[in-house]
Amino acid sequence: MIRIENLTVTFGGVRPLDNLDAELTAPIAGLIGPNGAGKTTLLNVLSGFVRPVSGTVALDHIDLLALSPIRRVAAGLRRTFQQELVVDDLTLWENVQAIADHVSHSRRGGEQDVERAIAFVGLQRQRHLPGRRANLFERRMVEIAKTLVGRPKVILMDEPGAGLNESETDRLRQLLLAIPAEFDAQLVLIDHDADLIASVCAETLVLDFGKRLALGATRAVLDDPHVRRAYLGNA
Repeated sequence: MIRIENLTVTFGGVRPLDNLDAELTAPIAGLIGPNGAGKTTLLNVLSGFVRPVSGTVALDHIDLLALSPIRRVAAGLRRTFQQELVVDDLTLWENVQAIADHVSHSRRGGEQDVERAIAFVGLQRQRHLPGRRANLFERRMVEIAKTLVGRPKVILMDEPGAGLNESETDRLRQLLLAIPAEFDAQLVLIDHDADLIASVCAETLVLDFGKRLALGATRAVLDDPHVRRAYLGNA
């Protein structure tokens, strides 16, 4: 569970987050809004890359803002980015192993974590493939696998479906739906694909100009006229 209270971020005279209050409790929570609404800024605050000027953020009653980014990872926070961070000269297995070296308590446990994550995302046959030869979907799967090692509690995903074709998006959808039960982790998902959000997210938070526009059951949120105007571009 993530609880956000009175969260404000300023960049000069701009407030990408403005006194934001929200509580995300669903196994998979969506985070949507128009460009510039503050979505990635919120993930950066949760990750520790941006420091708010005021407010609190708690992960299962742990004060996230009191922790460094590394200590947040140790507490179970994981993150994917819009740009895949796959090292070209490492194999797909080695890319995931590099993360396990920092979050697992033993080498044996780390190897087991990597094996489980690689199998979960379906990369067993490509495990020895160099990162530079991986296609977009395989690189996305590596990024997801990296979030699954070392007992994650919350996984933040920033547009994992961007650029994927219909078949790949369907495979991604099935993976996302399976993560909470398989790894006992909550997902917070940013994506511009309203169909993907509707099919995997039990609840959705909508931001607009850094403020909370709506929060609730995803279908009801997506059908809200104010949300449709701000996010979908129609009434």
